[in-house]
Amino acid sequence: MGRVIEQRGLYFDEFEVGDVYRHAPGRTVTEADNVLFTTLTMNTQSLHLDAAWSEQQEFGERLVNSMFTLATIVGASVAQLTQGTIVANLGFSEVAFPHPLHHGDTLYTESEVLEKRPSKSRPGQGIITVRHTGKNQDGTVVATCVRSVLMQSSPKETEGDRA
Repeated sequence: MGRVIEQRGLYFDEFEVGDVYRHAPGRTVTEADNVLFTTLTMNTQSLHLDAAWSEQQEFGERLVNSMFTLATIVGASVAQLTQGTIVANLGFSEVAFPHPLHHGDTLYTESEVLEKRPSKSRPGQGIITVRHTGKNQDGTVVATCVRSVLMQSSPKETEGDRA
């Protein structure tokens, strides 16, 4: 029988400050995605739902809900960074949407490790701070955020803490 390999994110000790992860695949955003997310979250903003009203506004069309954009750039990082190794999201800061995302745009995400430190109160765990950046198919930045995450250390590192 061959090896069994389980997909997982990185353990705390595998992160290195300065590393940049490009997440694949990209996500092409549809009108249905935008309307569903907007209505599920009870966001009645006409800019996302009312085509006739939005045509008369600055961008001339409905825009993708920025909270969908934020959730998608974070979600795109999960398989590569935190799948099964996260303890908790600790917070988000510096959230910005410098350019709108439109129906039909494809969202690409990358994450840069900004900081890393062992937890002072939770042995075998550490805090990682990453900057998530979302770009459209033209490379235009549409969203950024800084996220702090409590991560598990690898089982080998945790065993060493007990020694």
